[in-house]
Amino acid sequence: MDKPLLRVLNGRKSDRAPVWLMRQAGRYLPEYRALRAQKGGFLALATDPVAAAEVTIQPIDRFGFDGAILFSDILMVPWALGQDLTFGAGEGPRLTPPLVDHALAALDAMPARLDPVYATVAGVAARLPTATTFLGFAGSPWTVATYMVAGQGSRDQEETRRYAYRDPVAFAAIVDSIVAMTIEYLAQQIAHGVEAVQLFDSWAGSLSPEQFERWVIAPNRAIVDGLRARCPGVPIIGFPKGAGGKLAAYAAGTTVDAIGLDETVDPRWADAVLPPGMPVQGNLDPLALLTGGEALDRGIDRVLAAFPERPHVFNLGHGIGQHTPVAHVERLLARVRGQ
Repeated sequence: MDKPLLRVLNGRKSDRAPVWLMRQAGRYLPEYRALRAQKGGFLALATDPVAAAEVTIQPIDRFGFDGAILFSDILMVPWALGQDLTFGAGEGPRLTPPLVDHALAALDAMPARLDPVYATVAGVAARLPTATTFLGFAGSPWTVATYMVAGQGSRDQEETRRYAYRDPVAFAAIVDSIVAMTIEYLAQQIAHGVEAVQLFDSWAGSLSPEQFERWVIAPNRAIVDGLRARCPGVPIIGFPKGAGGKLAAYAAGTTVDAIGLDETVDPRWADAVLPPGMPVQGNLDPLALLTGGEALDRGIDRVLAAFPERPHVFNLGHGIGQHTPVAHVERLLARVRGQ
């Protein structure tokens, strides 16, 4: 069966860009809000294979996206490494104990915590339309490590950046543990039915060039190499948000199969500097989608025009906002598909 998204990720240009949206399964959908309220919290929802499969499939049922992205969270890996994970109302995720003042060796890994995710994957794979590509994902080591060290998210990742400078040996041990668990995690997602994967490096933009090479490029390359050894032929998308001028170095150094562009990147510049033929994904500003109207139309047209000869997956430059009207998503799809 022809799968438009998978075909493009494998390097074949399409007359119509396949489309999926980061966070397409989420709070902007009334059916998601109803199910989350019923389950009582994010972690309870994400670890219920039946409910998580339903959330994954909701945007496919409603919009017919070319790709379904697994409903889960990048912090499942530190949870499996032994940190406790909670999602407090209005305050974001918390990991305890924070590794800024606790040793990694004190954690007891619990890989069985990932079993519900694999059950979710199997449930989704059995239900997706045959033309829909199933995407798995994991957080990239730098981004995951920022949460493990600080215990929570931050605006500039200062605590983790200082930790990496102060004790690079200890920080490397944290990163190495994330790499090993992530390879296993993604390989199991693939074994249960995922057809391509994305590595999210949401905080890649906070690092100097030297630190970017050490904590973004090198660990992601280790994951790519390890995953290819176990699951040859499965496309890997790298999404280094904020990398900017370091995108070409990221592409060459990590050897990912496709690059996701955030909304700050000029798509025409990316087309000029990235390796010829490498598939790109992105990069409509999520706020243009939230705004709608002419701003949305102009943004869509500019992205579509930027890649005349390159395989391209239409997506946002980051996740869809929770207040985005469903009608704006419908308008986006109609325009991308030329309807």
